[in-house]
Amino acid sequence: MVNQVAVLADIHGVLPALDAVLAEPDLRAADLIVLCGDVAAGPLPGPTLDRLVDLGDRAVWVRGNADRELVALARGDEIVVPDPISAWAAGMLNTAQVALLDSLPTSMTMDIASLSDVLFCHATPRDDEEVVLVDSALDRWTEVLAGVAAETIVCGHTHMPFTRLADRKLIVNPGSVGMPYGTSGAHWALLGEHGVQLRRTRFDTEAACAAIVTLSEYPHIEEWVDFFVRNPASDATALTAFRPRAG
Repeated sequence: MVNQVAVLADIHGVLPALDAVLAEPDLRAADLIVLCGDVAAGPLPGPTLDRLVDLGDRAVWVRGNADRELVALARGDEIVVPDPISAWAAGMLNTAQVALLDSLPTSMTMDIASLSDVLFCHATPRDDEEVVLVDSALDRWTEVLAGVAAETIVCGHTHMPFTRLADRKLIVNPGSVGMPYGTSGAHWALLGEHGVQLRRTRFDTEAACAAIVTLSEYPHIEEWVDFFVRNPASDATALTAFRPRAG
């Protein structure tokens, strides 16, 4: 059994946001850090992966849809990815980084204090890009979680933090570290002996934007940081955009 676990999802290559979270005392004290996917598809893919690899055995990785897409793009597969930064990011990865992303599991289960078995995935346990929302109907959650034995399920993908019950199962979304929808800051979660805590790490947005613009070679980096880091979409906007895909 693990006493305390920090959960980070949807970092999307935003290294300053990741560094702000990694500096949090409660994260530094956690036994393990679970990465719930989509870590590198963004402006600083290589350096972000290097930082996470440096965590060593403290990091437990789960693959997200954007990680899967980076592998396919890096290997020259003909796939359609809506976000143009993904194709660029794939070209910035080295062979070892591509192999790392390709080796990751799509889900894993861990015994955590006060929560028992916790299943970690990126979007849903059965699909790495399926959309379910905090206000999705109960029967939709029942369909998505059919056959899942764990009583707590931790997922990411929609970049909005929430907790809710669905027929006695606790669903936790830590939100996004690098591309939050809703409030600014880097969102993550702490799981353990005190239950589930949704956390938000504030950082200097303008300094982060300046650092990303300086370090990233993405040709449209100014527009990217303005849209995703400086002016993140509201949760209302994101929910409206996601709802047609939510079943």
